[in-house]
Amino acid sequence: MTTATTASRGPLTGVRVIELAGIGPGPFAAMLLADLGADVVRVDRPGGPGLGIDPASDVTNRNKRSVIVDLKDPGGPGLVLDLAARADVLIEGYRPGVAERLGVGPEACHARNPRLVYGRMTGWGQHGPLAHRAGHDIAYLALTGTLGMIGAPGKPPAVPANLLGDYAGGSLYLVVGVLAALHHARATGTGQVVDAAIVDGAAHLSAMIHGMLAAGGWQDRRGANLLDGGCPFYGTYETADGQYMAVGALERRFYDEFMTLLGIPEQAPARDDPARWPRLREAVAARFRSRTRDEWTAVFEGSDACVAPVLSLREAPHHPHLAARSTFTGHGGITQPAPAPRFSATPTAVRTGPARPGADTASVARDWEVPGLHPPRTGPAPRTPESPRTPEPPPEPPSTPQPPRAHPHRKASS
Repeated sequence: MTTATTASRGPLTGVRVIELAGIGPGPFAAMLLADLGADVVRVDRPGGPGLGIDPASDVTNRNKRSVIVDLKDPGGPGLVLDLAARADVLIEGYRPGVAERLGVGPEACHARNPRLVYGRMTGWGQHGPLAHRAGHDIAYLALTGTLGMIGAPGKPPAVPANLLGDYAGGSLYLVVGVLAALHHARATGTGQVVDAAIVDGAAHLSAMIHGMLAAGGWQDRRGANLLDGGCPFYGTYETADGQYMAVGALERRFYDEFMTLLGIPEQAPARDDPARWPRLREAVAARFRSRTRDEWTAVFEGSDACVAPVLSLREAPHHPHLAARSTFTGHGGITQPAPAPRFSATPTAVRTGPARPGADTASVARDWEVPGLHPPRTGPAPRTPESPRTPEPPPEPPSTPQPPRAHPHRKASS
């Protein structure tokens, strides 16, 4: 793991982004743009979003600046429109129609800046029977069929945190859409609205599965397919110490090496006979239960058996491969994933810690030439050590940092 520096900005240097503060996929998308070098100004509301986490620990607000604007104040919308007039991109995550009612919808923004890319992040999308209904990640996955694919047969579907919906189906599709629209705006001088819905993104992620389903290569039920844990050589197994190993030995040559190192090569022919898979699974499970996770890790070290230990969030930054690649980085005493992907000519970095609400009002007013912005009368919310969500203190030795506590992004509405 490396320590973050401020030496580089990234390929989006010079791009100006406004983020109308929310929680979940919108802030993550804005963080990704900020990681890539964009000047992201987060417009916080008075009182904050109410996540229950110390703003100093919310790494989704790293590399950003923050101003506080009360959009319900008569002068608030005008300040946002002044920022929009100088921006390349605006991101909001309100329910459909809310931005318009606040006076900062696409029409008002485009009247001030026709080149603006207006990114809208919701769960259900801007239209449809459910568009105005509240929702969370799990509900969006449920309706797209994605949630129903995950988990063991005969048991409830497994919940994949909020990674698959909020961030994969939501944030990443919003960023792709915004960058594509930005390219179009620079080529034509015309901005547009990007409608990024988690239901659309999550459904799109399952494109290959739908193709397999149509071709008869996928059964529409959990735990019965090649990639959903249905086959015994693609799944997880408990070890003697209650930990787990992950197996992904799909191809024949990898499978043969896996079975040899596992110590049951005589069971290898069962690979091509699904009727024998239950017995093969039992044999594999019994072998893994005979040793600890670390012992099995040593057995498969350096092989092409496609086997890896299942690490926890705190363990992951210390894995030799991730440490060698600096996949995790440290900034302000917090261990966190480093910006991704990587660029040869315009490297990225964690330049600043999480933006404190309103702390950058003066610098934004100067840099963006919006003199009407004023610093909040009171400073950023103080840290409350007694809070049950207060992060643990940073690790003492820099060489052995601890990852931050995971925190949920729960949306009152999307």
